[in-house]
Amino acid sequence: MSMDISTEDEQLARQAISLFDLMALDVDDTESRIVGLCHRAMTPLGPIAAICVYPRFVLLARTTLDRLQHRDIRVVAVVNFPYVSANEEAVMSETRAAVMSGADEIDLVYPFRTLLSGDQQTGANMVASCRAACGPDMVLTVTLEVGDLRDPQIIRDACLAAIIAGANFIKTSTGKLVTPPTIQAVRVMLESLVEVGGQVGLKFCGGLRTLDDARQFIEMARARFGPQWVSDERVRLVGSSLLDDILSKLGVAEPGSRGDGY
Repeated sequence: MSMDISTEDEQLARQAISLFDLMALDVDDTESRIVGLCHRAMTPLGPIAAICVYPRFVLLARTTLDRLQHRDIRVVAVVNFPYVSANEEAVMSETRAAVMSGADEIDLVYPFRTLLSGDQQTGANMVASCRAACGPDMVLTVTLEVGDLRDPQIIRDACLAAIIAGANFIKTSTGKLVTPPTIQAVRVMLESLVEVGGQVGLKFCGGLRTLDDARQFIEMARARFGPQWVSDERVRLVGSSLLDDILSKLGVAEPGSRGDGY
């Protein structure tokens, strides 16, 4: 264990690992990389919360995790990515395929560009259809790309529309666009959760690279809802470089690990 880390930071780091979603969303991802991701999911300090992959890799990821006896690590399938279409039927086809392949959760990228043109209905309809395709019990995340939405009222309206339509989590970003989510945008998202009694969770993604970054978001969630709210059912942290940083600080860095900077 690293000797230059405080007890408080060690506790924070271990908590962050338990809240972690590890993503493989490069267009050139291979089966061997997905298998490697599944092996990384059980860190020397315990399991992460989930791995996030394209629908075509769901079956491989779920099977690999099961063989490794990591059944509690969820497989999240990202749909409507990377092109973020407004084509509802295409997104539903992706969703149904992911569910049939064994996904534990669905992460729908909201067609955020429609909001910028003043159209709130297309996205709301897509979330509702995705919820129907998932069924009532599957966890559904809606990713909003708040860095591009920018306007606090648009962000708030998008959050509430996603929640009303059936989201279990709202997520700041895919981590793939140039504009990261701002602290102001995260505050707006947290306030939208207050309006529904904290019954929906928040995933932080975009610019999340170090333990200090994780601390900032965890403390924001704690301040708004209390420490008990910060569990993997309400808070997730997304960013491969973050996992590298945490394990390094704890003195258990993995040889050959790859930080993607999501």
